[in-house]
Amino acid sequence: MAQDKGIIFNIQHFSIHDGPGIRTTVFLKGCPLRCPWCSNPESQRKRPEPMLDATSKEKIIMGEERSVEEIINEVMKDIDFYEESGGGMTLSGGEIFAQFEFAKAILKAAKKRGIHTAIETTAFAEHEKFVDLIQYVDFIYTDLKHYNTLRHHKVTGVNNHLIIKNIHYAFSIGKEIVLRIPVIPKFNDSLEDAEHFATLFNELKINQVQLLPFHQFGENKYKLLGRKYEMENVKALHPEDLLDYQEIFLNHQIHCYF
Repeated sequence: MAQDKGIIFNIQHFSIHDGPGIRTTVFLKGCPLRCPWCSNPESQRKRPEPMLDATSKEKIIMGEERSVEEIINEVMKDIDFYEESGGGMTLSGGEIFAQFEFAKAILKAAKKRGIHTAIETTAFAEHEKFVDLIQYVDFIYTDLKHYNTLRHHKVTGVNNHLIIKNIHYAFSIGKEIVLRIPVIPKFNDSLEDAEHFATLFNELKINQVQLLPFHQFGENKYKLLGRKYEMENVKALHPEDLLDYQEIFLNHQIHCYF
């Protein structure tokens, strides 16, 4: 059953890093994962919540209920830019599958208007729902945080079985997809980890991956939310730190890039 309303926490116009061309990115609240390095901690809880404004330090409410029609009307304001640049709308979060019916309704409405659609997802979703939703999606960003189920569950709070199944499915049907590994110190950054990832990707016939070196971009948001940032004293990584890591994927005939 379609859901006309849901909770979002931002609509960002003129995005150039969330898919092809110039895009409007709609951020949905709610995520079942609790990755300690999350750069959008305000997205994790589904309900609106108080947060200090980064500039004024006054309390604001992060998250509001919006209808599909309101969102599409906002997205359509930039239609000329999409047509000129090959852009469109991106749904991000949070995790869009946390508001599955709402996310699907937005994507369907966008496709009816001829808008190119992209999603950013953890791929942690019931497989049937994943299959159902991505028929309305032109481009997918997703990631795999760890190849080992127990380690994945211990750090993120969920296992990786559905994630791997859904990623494999998306590749198998020829979806345009960018698969990423967030490379996190003392979690998945060893050369042994890279070897395990590469072996798994060979088994799944996945031949390309993007490496995302760990960064501290979200640190201040935790303070504004009154939460502890567990990665506070962890040093950021840079592409030059991961050349040996990258080389392992290349040796497995996997196109690996930053």
